[in-house]
Amino acid sequence: MSPFSNKRLFVLLASLIILVALIGYSMKERKQTLWPEQFARDTVGWFQSVLYKPAHLTAGFFGNIEELKEVYEQNKVLKSRLSEYGQMHQEITSLREQNKELKAQLHKLDDPDLADYSIIQSQIIARSPDGWNKQITINKGSKDGVKENMAVITAKGMVGKINSVNPFSSTVQLVSDLDRTNLISAVVQGHSNIHGMVGGYDPKKKALLFKLIPYDAKLKKGQTVVTSGLGGMFPSGLIIGKVKDVSPDPQGLTKIAYVKPSADLDNIYNVMVVDRKALSPEKSSGK
Repeated sequence: MSPFSNKRLFVLLASLIILVALIGYSMKERKQTLWPEQFARDTVGWFQSVLYKPAHLTAGFFGNIEELKEVYEQNKVLKSRLSEYGQMHQEITSLREQNKELKAQLHKLDDPDLADYSIIQSQIIARSPDGWNKQITINKGSKDGVKENMAVITAKGMVGKINSVNPFSSTVQLVSDLDRTNLISAVVQGHSNIHGMVGGYDPKKKALLFKLIPYDAKLKKGQTVVTSGLGGMFPSGLIIGKVKDVSPDPQGLTKIAYVKPSADLDNIYNVMVVDRKALSPEKSSGK
């Protein structure tokens, strides 16, 4: 073996010994690290911090988008449920009002003033959109015995009269219709009955106009106005409303009384059509 080969072998063995020593020394527990190791760690830590912030912001951005989407979906569901709840509440309120109205009408059928008249129960199926105070449509017609000019009432008071009749439906002209021909012969109940005509409506006061009252007639607020039965169109004694206010007419010869309708003209669900002709003895006796 040549001297040169021995020298190379010696260098190789020395390198291995130094490497093993360094490995052993690095594996020992020590409080301080070498500066090359510190430099490497600091360099890696700096690059991690630089890369971590954008990555964290990006992840947070997409996370916020997911949260917003989830909140939007939840909000959408809650709004839908709230809308359903509002609609359900309105339907329940409407049903309660109808139930209350029907109970009052059943009680009204026992009224002795209506004992001699034929009553036709009916429901409102439409209302004039162009004139809320003009007319309504009911689900009873000529097939049910409804005829023109029959009085239409609720349990609280008079609503109007039958204006036109179809086989299965009829149109009701409300007492608040401003048509000049829409007149009702009426009387104020009291110690001495005061006669006049109910015709016209004051939208601001929400009151019917009771006209042609004698100037010397003594009217009081709260007195009841009913149909007089004169003329044979309507039965007598149907409640129209109560006196709200009294004032002289423009000419000063008569008085005008403002009458608040007893029936709630804005909320009508069920009505009764009153036949102005008395029942025959057979029908009255139930035969």
